[in-house]
Amino acid sequence: MGGDFAPVETVAGAVLAARETDVAVLLVGDPNPLQEQLDAHPGAADLPISVAPSMGVVGEGEQPARALRQKPNASIFVATKLVKEGRAGACVSMGSTGATMAAAAVILGMMEGLERPCLGGPIVGLAPRTIIIDVGTNVDCKPAQLLSFAIIGEVFANQFWHIDRPKVALLSVGSETGKGNKQVRETTELLQASGLNFVGNVEGDDLPAGIVDVVVCDGFAGNVVMKLTEGIGVSLIEHLANAVNGQVTPEAMNLIKGEILKTTNPAQDLGGGPLLGVNGVSIIGHGRADSVEVANAIATAKLALDLGFIERLTERLATVRAVVEIESES
Repeated sequence: MGGDFAPVETVAGAVLAARETDVAVLLVGDPNPLQEQLDAHPGAADLPISVAPSMGVVGEGEQPARALRQKPNASIFVATKLVKEGRAGACVSMGSTGATMAAAAVILGMMEGLERPCLGGPIVGLAPRTIIIDVGTNVDCKPAQLLSFAIIGEVFANQFWHIDRPKVALLSVGSETGKGNKQVRETTELLQASGLNFVGNVEGDDLPAGIVDVVVCDGFAGNVVMKLTEGIGVSLIEHLANAVNGQVTPEAMNLIKGEILKTTNPAQDLGGGPLLGVNGVSIIGHGRADSVEVANAIATAKLALDLGFIERLTERLATVRAVVEIESES
């Protein structure tokens, strides 16, 4: 029931995914409007789609912890409980990011050694195989948290992009070793002892080049990068539209707009990505997602399950932490 265009686009996306992907879908929400939307799609009754009833929706402006107490039967909490109980393999939501994170952290639980979940992904379209992590969940991070982000990013790049030994770097104000604030310098020491393929620092202007596979930063810096990239895309479209001012056809201009959005906002094009660090697959999508993006997010959830992403990440976190502990003791 979450998202700017729910339940119209979420149901349409579920129908699309059920038709084109080998998945069965549980639509969580108020049964009446969900059934009305299903009935609007010819042939939907023959698809593996069913409705799981819930009561209420957590809005974007609501405090997630309070909503968890006051609305325990809201759609995002019921959906996450279905994963916890094994009745569903993954949860996909276009609704409140905060509520989705709170539900996953509390109901599914955090992986050992992690305090909070994080978000990351290929947020610069010119570098579609570079994950930047974190992009807004944790604005103040300790070096140990950044080490965890590096491990998560490594497993993500390995599993989703099949990169054997992903190159890991820290986002800083200079590429030279030792450049950066205290957080970066202390994290560098941990990464050098981790056994990861740590290649040092990268700067902001390195991000579009795709020279590394994993870029690690706190959520403050990561969110600034993401919002700047998205904002440049929107502003560039307006700038070009004014500059050409009828010199190209509307069809060509729409094609240009689409390419710019894919380049500056790939997360919207992909539909969503996994919430990282929780004991289960929880996909967070864009609130303004349309049916195609919803279907893409469902496909991402299926891919994470097929790859055994959670199991692989749990194993890798334990392995790297053991290496770091041995190095620190020696």
